Amino acid sequence: MKLILNLIWLVFGGIWLALGYVFFGIVACCLIITIPAGVASFRMASYALWPFGRTVVRTGGSFSALHNVIWFVFAGFWLALGHVATAIAQAITIIGIPLAIANLKMIPITCFPFGKQIVASPNSTF
Repeated sequence: MKLILNLIWLVFGGIWLALGYVFFGIVACCLIITIPAGVASFRMASYALWPFGRTVVRTGGSFSALHNVIWFVFAGFWLALGHVATAIAQAITIIGIPLAIANLKMIPITCFPFGKQIVASPNSTF
């Protein structure tokens, strides 16, 4: 079931969301000081491509709060708007409702990615 949901996700929004993350990642990697934000953006791009069967865990960190505030202002808010717009479009159909819910669940990590890690779900087979 996860494979089918991931394939539908990829076609109906995942590729465009991932491209948004890649764009912000490339922009962030232009300056040395913002490379951690670029790495976080690329990590989120992989999650946006294939979200089902993965989960987010808190890892903490010393500068996570400061990085998250900066990230939210420059990229997180705009990427979250992309998730909301995609979720609205996906929720129009019955098949898209699980995708819209997954999109909305991704907003907290989109806004504040530092101090979090994306891992395979405990019951995931891949």
